[in-house]
Amino acid sequence: MTQNMRRRVLLAGTLAAAGLTGAPGAGAMPDGKLKIALVLKSLGDPFTVAMTNAAQNYQQHYASQFSLTIRGTTTESATSVQIRMVDDLIKAKMNAIVIAPTDSKALTAVVARGIKAGIIMITIDNPLDDAAQDAAGISVPFVGPNNFNGATQVSHFLATRLKPGDEVGIIEGISADRNAQQRISGSKDAMAAAGMKVVAIASGDWDYGKGRDIASKMLNDHPQMRGLLCGNDNMAMGAVDAVRDAGRTGGVYITGYNDVEAIKPLIADGRVLATINQFADRQAIFGIDVALKAVTEQRKQSELSRVIETPLQLVTAATR
Repeated sequence: MTQNMRRRVLLAGTLAAAGLTGAPGAGAMPDGKLKIALVLKSLGDPFTVAMTNAAQNYQQHYASQFSLTIRGTTTESATSVQIRMVDDLIKAKMNAIVIAPTDSKALTAVVARGIKAGIIMITIDNPLDDAAQDAAGISVPFVGPNNFNGATQVSHFLATRLKPGDEVGIIEGISADRNAQQRISGSKDAMAAAGMKVVAIASGDWDYGKGRDIASKMLNDHPQMRGLLCGNDNMAMGAVDAVRDAGRTGGVYITGYNDVEAIKPLIADGRVLATINQFADRQAIFGIDVALKAVTEQRKQSELSRVIETPLQLVTAATR
């Protein structure tokens, strides 16, 4: 990330504070409402469901002021489908599009097309690749948490249960995703600082089944493994089942990321040591707020901060 990028912590404001009582933008609907789109990935994923529900509830409170179109893919990796969705929303002349990219590089071109069309483009959950943005001559705000810091927090907590020299494995998300890269970097740095040995790293593509299969292989290849750091809770739940099937429940600590509803009983009974709450519901609302504020203030895309940081919280059995 370049040094001149400005960072600020986003405090969610009301629509009135965002200036929605002012004149609507040129692309507003005939009734004066602004047209906002939210493009997500894997609509069946609990994390995405939380985003969707929060965004819908938020829009209902301000239905007279903006409309909200929600689109999403069926899988985490349906990048071509997501690109077509964004292209369709550009043609529909949205005022702003808030997107959780399936791929940090592949979505850059279509986002650039949106900016060229005069649409405010915002990312949540997964930022666009910095080098890809620079090459395209665009700057797109990422409204979300510092994934490196989140992974560092949960990894440090795992380290309190281990001793230097213990073996751990890391199950990452989709390797091309910037948030996956940040989480794996945070985990590796924390493990190195604590003196642990990272003996295996593999991608589980954010998926329960792939996470289970990767965890099973790691446990088989490394019988002394004592920890599994998982890039999200889906993969952590897969790792729980792999540890159970290997007969090593209680002998291998597992961490997740996202704090989805289904992970909570596993945290409570100790099958998962810890996770990170990155407040999926708030992320969607924060992203919409940034978009609304930019449109109503008639800001240029280039005037928006590239990073707008949102909160993180370590979740353990003790913090429940």
